Amino acid sequence: MGFFQFPNSILVVIVFGMMNLFNLGFGARKLASLYEAPTMAIRYHNGALLQGNVPVSILWYGKFTAPQKAIVLDFFLSLDSHSDEPGVVAPSVSRWWNTVQVYMKRAGKKEAKVILAKQIPDDEYSIGKFLKRNQISELSRRAGSNYGGVTLVLTAEDVIVEGFCMSACGFHNWNHKSKSAYIWVGNSVSQCPGQCAWPFHQPIYGPQTPPLLPPNADVGIDGMIINIATLLAGTATNPFGNGYFLGPPAAPLEAATACPGVYGKGAYPGYAGKLLKDDTTGGSYNAAGVGTRKYLLPALYDPVTSRCSTLV
Repeated sequence: MGFFQFPNSILVVIVFGMMNLFNLGFGARKLASLYEAPTMAIRYHNGALLQGNVPVSILWYGKFTAPQKAIVLDFFLSLDSHSDEPGVVAPSVSRWWNTVQVYMKRAGKKEAKVILAKQIPDDEYSIGKFLKRNQISELSRRAGSNYGGVTLVLTAEDVIVEGFCMSACGFHNWNHKSKSAYIWVGNSVSQCPGQCAWPFHQPIYGPQTPPLLPPNADVGIDGMIINIATLLAGTATNPFGNGYFLGPPAAPLEAATACPGVYGKGAYPGYAGKLLKDDTTGGSYNAAGVGTRKYLLPALYDPVTSRCSTLV
């Protein structure tokens, strides 16, 4: 199973090392760490990738507003669409996804086309507000995703998940029976926004630079988009633990986790890089989506150049 750690501090680098010792799993969006380019290339381990049509089902666990859901849904719709907003000069979300397609091509696979499948609401917290990690797998099975599909389990801000904030902002894994992948990401706005929603909130550790304004005016959801994008790229290129990764299989560096805390050129610890700013809202972003949507997406490791590739 994979984790995504928080960005931003030497202390977290130490924590990351300790987590590796305890074998927390693969493909995770971990707590922020100091950016350091991988010294070796991410290697393909000859396993299956999520190629062709990739249906994504979303299970909304807890209460999400309609505007919050729209931000997430529009991100997925943007993966295969170029922005049609007049005057927008920002790179599109689909250009970001094109780096994932490079992984597919190098492995001799079809391009991965993400398709929104079903949505399952669970706003009554059917198994409570305190979840163990194995209960995320239980929730993912409700979507009934088949081989080649992905279930995205999103937990609301008042849901506490085992390890959330202490070790991870989200993770991806797979159901061994159906061979379908799943991703979990939590809304951190009321629990640990300085860890899982940076750079839209003051960091807990590391350089104390002023937070940026989120592009969709929602610190929790815009932070979730960063984590969803990170784990979606890792799931597509390493869905079952034998795809593209660097390092030990139990705690690998994947397409996005190999470039922690990097969003624009010139990024360094505590600084996300040079980004675009919306003239009207002041929100910081690096990619344009469908309609007037704007998003901040993580850098991806480019297997051709062996460097972290940013959109701006």
